[in-house]
Amino acid sequence: MAEQKKRAPSGHATGGNPAGSPAATVGPAAFSNTGAKGPAGVNDNLDLLLDIPLEITIQLGRTRMLINDLLKLGQGSVIELPKEAGDTLDILANNRLVAKGDVVVVNKKYGIRLTEVISPVERVEKLG
Repeated sequence: MAEQKKRAPSGHATGGNPAGSPAATVGPAAFSNTGAKGPAGVNDNLDLLLDIPLEITIQLGRTRMLINDLLKLGQGSVIELPKEAGDTLDILANNRLVAKGDVVVVNKKYGIRLTEVISPVERVEKLG
């Protein structure tokens, strides 16, 4: 005797269920909030970037000198820099200018107070 497949009421599935067991109810898909605030997936993986180390450099100034002059340097020698006292210092992330700031002393240690953050547009312009 051939078995006949029973037709499930709409919204229920019978495929793979043993005979006599209740059918599973199928509902709308539910997704958790990913916190994305822009186009699809822009901020989804931001957490992956937060642990990437950057080399931060505070640059007082740069100068060029001959090897001969470098070899003459000793304790107490002075290397003149093109910056004037009171000028802002450059703050670089992976050798790219990202901000400028002033030297401060906090708990007997040097620090930098940011006075200007370079806009993303300016940073992109300096790449080219």
